[in-house]
Amino acid sequence: MRIDVFTLFPEVINAFAGAGVIGRGQTKGLLEINTHNFRDATSDVHRTVDDAPFGGGAGMVLKPEPVVEMVEQVDPPRPLIFLTPGGRRFNQSLANDLAATDGFSLLCGRYEGLDQRAIDAVVDEEVSLGDYVLAGGEVAAAAIIEAVGRLVPGVVGNAESTVDESFSGGLLEYPQYTRPAEFADQAVPEVLRSGNHGLIAEWRLAQSLARTLERRPDLIVARGGITPDEETLLSKFGLR
Repeated sequence: MRIDVFTLFPEVINAFAGAGVIGRGQTKGLLEINTHNFRDATSDVHRTVDDAPFGGGAGMVLKPEPVVEMVEQVDPPRPLIFLTPGGRRFNQSLANDLAATDGFSLLCGRYEGLDQRAIDAVVDEEVSLGDYVLAGGEVAAAAIIEAVGRLVPGVVGNAESTVDESFSGGLLEYPQYTRPAEFADQAVPEVLRSGNHGLIAEWRLAQSLARTLERRPDLIVARGGITPDEETLLSKFGLR
């Protein structure tokens, strides 16, 4: 998978993409992360990429020329996604959709935003990491690269790790435990040490349902509520 990132701070993306799961994915040849600096498409001595907004107001706006020029030079994989608070919310479903492609591109905003004409000219979609404002799109780009990149087959060593986790199936992940079996006067639930894999699977689903009901009831609504069988399962483990 090829992911191109357009940014004023390629060093931020390069440092992130060279470490951890994404770094290993690149080493294996499963991921290719490319960065492109808007300033490399400027022609003036100061490498100017921003200017004051028409109509007045605080801050500066990214100029359309260097952004459009750089995108046209690179001809990046599509879709080209502009990272902005005004875009649709990024979620696991979108991560899955992007992971099913051969690649995509991310455009990182800065300052007060990007000239709308550049957006109209080269952007395919606008995406937001959440309902808050960052100084630029680099943190959002890193999050999306990791969320999508780890879904590419072979990037994560254990393929099941990307299936049985939070937001898969519309639920939060169940609690996890490891050795020692007892810590700070708390024991690992007996069911997890039983060796009964069918019972363990039921317990984990019940825990996921209970945790989602408590912490993210909106996810329960989005998946159409709790089924009668799930209600029975919650009762079985004393969670209702």
